[in-house]
Amino acid sequence: MGQLNIKDEGLIAEAKELAALLGTSTTNAVRQAVRERLERERKARERWRKREELAAIVAEVAPLLAGPDADYDHDRLLYDPKTGLPA
Repeated sequence: MGQLNIKDEGLIAEAKELAALLGTSTTNAVRQAVRERLERERKARERWRKREELAAIVAEVAPLLAGPDADYDHDRLLYDPKTGLPA
């Protein structure tokens, strides 16, 4: 089993304070903190992965849904560019 040797006095003090607040050992407090953070990071990365997959699908499908009017300037169809009034 590996060892973790922490030499940061501030971190050690914070870990002991967390352990006291949780009513557990320093080891268990650190274990819980690491597990919680690891779970948050995993979920965040999974959300980003899904967003990237969705963006790729949208980029692939969007041209298929655009149709022949996709390049039209819809504002120009509704308003006269010279007067700004409805056409």
